[in-house]
Amino acid sequence: MVIVNILIFIFSCFLIIFASRTIIDSLHRMTCRLGWKEFIVAFFAASIGAVIPELFIGVRAALKGVPELALGSIIGQNIILFTLSVAICTFILKEIVVESRTVRAGATFALLAVILPFILLWDGVLSRSDGVILILSCLVYIFWLFSKRDHFLKKHEAPLPKCSPMKDFLYVFIGFLFVILSAEGIIYSAERLSIILDIPVALFGLFAVGIGVALPETFFSIALAKKGHSWMILGGLLGAVALSSTLVLGIVAIINPIEVVNLASLRVGQFFLISGGFFLLLFIRTSNKITKREAIFLLGVYLLFLLFELILVS
Repeated sequence: MVIVNILIFIFSCFLIIFASRTIIDSLHRMTCRLGWKEFIVAFFAASIGAVIPELFIGVRAALKGVPELALGSIIGQNIILFTLSVAICTFILKEIVVESRTVRAGATFALLAVILPFILLWDGVLSRSDGVILILSCLVYIFWLFSKRDHFLKKHEAPLPKCSPMKDFLYVFIGFLFVILSAEGIIYSAERLSIILDIPVALFGLFAVGIGVALPETFFSIALAKKGHSWMILGGLLGAVALSSTLVLGIVAIINPIEVVNLASLRVGQFFLISGGFFLLLFIRTSNKITKREAIFLLGVYLLFLLFELILVS
């Protein structure tokens, strides 16, 4: 039974990676074809495309009565995006230069966005009213992003996509179907594995599900790094962190309030998430770039997180 659920979980993770990459690539081609500015391309193709799987998993988990799985997976995903994803892209580019004030401000909001749910969760429950607060904070973030004229001045330079618009719409639709199917598989297997292995479902989401949902955005960022689009890398990663911590968690909490009986199971993830975000913001604010040395430090933060989680699981 354990092996069957593990296979379902692994297959579902691979399926959601494939579906997410399909959605992100299709959205990227569509926004480039429309001649949108680089900021809009980063926001729609990277941030929203990456959050879609998390949203489906969160909604389905809430409807099935295990909303804490969504909380754990979002924490796990955001730790990876703050540390491992940034580190890998920095190794590829040698360094990531952060010239955009939008990205620097976005890093500040992303850190505040990951802290806010923990403040609201101080009593052990993320209630429906807390969910409304998270969604409102997300709307404030989006309004701020789209209210600044200078955010849209740099046009995204990319060759005209070869794929036709109708094919891209079809790929997005098929991608959504696969995301829904894979989300069902992940929730089904994760819930049963957490019971069989006697692991809190939030902790399982933090360690296992978080990795699966973070991979599509990480792969997309690596592809951008190979093409030299350093501005879009951090824009997409930070946008995904902010949206998942506010919009996704807010929707989940409204559908089904998140009650965490054992908050200690998330303390390690909470510590490393805030630490990773703090150091990333510090690097961006102090030198306006992320160097290889700083990437090694962020990688070390992620490896320490894995070590502590393995100790907790064992």
